[in-house]
Amino acid sequence: MSDEQHTDDQQDGPGFDLGLPEAAPAVTAAPAAASPGAYRVLARKYRPQNFADLIGQEAMVRTLRNAFSSGRIAQAYILTGVRGVGKTTTARILARALNYEPADGAPGGPSLDLAVMGKHCRDIIESRHVDVMEMDAASNTSINDIREIIESARYRPVMARYKVYIIDEVHMLSTAAFNGLLKTLEEPPEHVKFIFATTEIRKVPVTVLSRCQRFDLRRVEAGTLAAHLSGICAREGVTIEPEALSIVARAAEGSVRDSLSLLDQAIAHGGGTVSADEVRRLLGLADKGRVIDLFEALMKGEIARALAEFRDQYDSGADPAVILTDLADFTHLVTRLKIVPDAADDAALVEAERVRGSEMAQGLSMRVLARAWQMLSKGIGEVQQAPKPAQAAEMVLVRLAYAADLPTPDDALRRLKDQPAPSASPSAPSLPSGGGGGGGPRLSLAPRPAEARPQPRADIRVDARAAMPAEGPRLGSLADVAALAAARRDLALKHGIETQLRPVHVEDGRIEVALVPGAPGSLIQDLSRKLNEWTGRRWMVSVSSQSGGPTLAEENAAVKAEREEGIKAHPLVAAVLARFPGAEVVDVRTREEPPADEGLAPSEEDYLAGPGADDEIEF
Repeated sequence: MSDEQHTDDQQDGPGFDLGLPEAAPAVTAAPAAASPGAYRVLARKYRPQNFADLIGQEAMVRTLRNAFSSGRIAQAYILTGVRGVGKTTTARILARALNYEPADGAPGGPSLDLAVMGKHCRDIIESRHVDVMEMDAASNTSINDIREIIESARYRPVMARYKVYIIDEVHMLSTAAFNGLLKTLEEPPEHVKFIFATTEIRKVPVTVLSRCQRFDLRRVEAGTLAAHLSGICAREGVTIEPEALSIVARAAEGSVRDSLSLLDQAIAHGGGTVSADEVRRLLGLADKGRVIDLFEALMKGEIARALAEFRDQYDSGADPAVILTDLADFTHLVTRLKIVPDAADDAALVEAERVRGSEMAQGLSMRVLARAWQMLSKGIGEVQQAPKPAQAAEMVLVRLAYAADLPTPDDALRRLKDQPAPSASPSAPSLPSGGGGGGGPRLSLAPRPAEARPQPRADIRVDARAAMPAEGPRLGSLADVAALAAARRDLALKHGIETQLRPVHVEDGRIEVALVPGAPGSLIQDLSRKLNEWTGRRWMVSVSSQSGGPTLAEENAAVKAEREEGIKAHPLVAAVLARFPGAEVVDVRTREEPPADEGLAPSEEDYLAGPGADDEIEF
C-alpha cells in the first residue's frame, strides 16, 4: 500500500455517505479472521462509488443529471449539510463524473452514468489522481495554501479532462485566503473546477457563495436509513431485530456515517446477533415501551407510579436527561399523530409507538400536549445543568404530573358554568372526555384512587365584560361612545370618533354628527355596527348637514392649552421659565380632576400650595 493510500485510509473526510460495497466480490469470514488488521469499518466499506449508490439526495442528483445532459456545468460547487451526510463522498463522485472517460478509449464526456469504471475512476476514488487534488481547510487555512492552488491552476491537467480542487471544511479558511481565492473562483481557467464542502455554510462569505452552485445535502430520513442498514446487515450476514435497526437509525439523526459507526459497534457488542435491548444498553437509552408507560402515568397524574418507573429506568443505566428527551420525543410523536394520522406509517416507528401513540393522540388534547412539550423542553436543560440530575428529573416529572391534572381555561369556565358551587367531596372532579379542542388530559383510562391523585388548586379568572347586562351601557355623549370603544380595545374606532366626528345631537340610541374633511365614509357604518354589537340595541347613526361642534380631540387640545396658560401664571413656574431661557411647558398632568361644577381655574389655596400639590408639570 502506498503512503498516499495509507493516508486516505487513516484520514477520511468529515462527509461520509453509504451505498454498495466498494469491492464486488463477497467478503468471506476466513480472510477477516486470518488478517484482523485488514478489517474495514462499515462506514468505509459501504461508501458510495457513484450517484446511484447515494441515498436521500435525489433532488441534488436530478439537478446534476439535467445540468450534465445539457452541458450547463458550473465552474464551482459548494456542498453543505450535517456531519456524515455524504459531502466529501459526493465531491469525489462529482470529480469522477467530470473526468469520466470510458476505459476502452472510446470518446466520452462528463457523465453521471458511472456504473462502469472509467479510465480515471479508480484513481479518483482512492484519492491518488494527479489532477484531482483534495485539501483539508481545517489544517491549511492560510493565504499561502490558496496561493499554491492559484499558481497550479494556470497549468493544464496532466491526464484528465479537468483539474478538480476539492476543499473540505472550506469555512475554516482565513479571510485573506477567501479573498485570494475570489478572482480565480469567479473566472477560473476552462480546465479547472472547484468543489467545496462545509458543515457551516453561514461562515462562508457571501462573495464565495455567489460564485458557486450550492447543494444542501439533506438528512437521511430514519425510515430510509433503517431500510438501508437492513440491507447491509443482510450482506454482512448479521441477524438484527427490526426495533434495533429503528433505534440505530433514529440515534444517528440523519447522519449515514454515524448510523454505520453505531451499527458496527452494535455488531461487535452482540457478536453477530443484535437485539434491541443490547442496543439500548449500548447507547444508554430507555426501553421505548417503558418510556410510553412513563408518559401514560404522567398524563394520568399518577405520580407514585411515574416516579417508580423513572427510578427503575435510572437504576437500569438510563441517563435522566435521556429519559426526559425520550419523553419529549414521544410527546412530539403523539402531537404529529394527532395532526397527521398517516405519520403512523413511518417505517422508523416501532409497533408500540405506532399503536399506543395513535391511541393517546385520540385521547389527549392539543393544549395538554403543548404544555407537556414546553415543560419537558425546559426540564431537559435544568437536568443537564443540575448537580444531581436524577433529583432534578424527578422534580420535572412531579411538575408535569400535577400540571396534567390542572384544567385549561376552557375547562375551568365550562366547570364554572356547569357546577357553580364547588364540591365538598375530597375526590377530584371527573374530567370531561377529550377531543381535539382543549382541556386537561383526555386519556380514556380508569380513574386512579383518590388518595394517589394530586389535588391541584386552580385560579379561575372570568372576563368581567361577560357579566355586562344584556342591554349594554347607556351612552349620552360622544365621549361616552369613545370610552366604550376604548374599553372594547377598538383603538382605530376610538381615534376616528375623537378626531373625525363633530357632534350635532347625541342621545342614547341616536347619534347625529358631521364629518371632518377627509374622514372615511365607512366610519359611520362601522360605528353603527359596533354600537349595535356592543350594546345589544339598535342605534341610529347619521350624518348631519350642520357643521357640528368641536371634535373631542379639539376639546381636549383646548383644555390642555387652557391648563398650560393657567400654570404659566404661577409664580414658581414663571420663575423657572425666566431662569431657563427657551424652556417651555410641554405637558400638564392633573393628578385628580376637579368636579365639573368647579371649573378648571385653580383656587387661591392651590396657588399657595405650589404646583406640586395637584399638578405635575413637564418642561
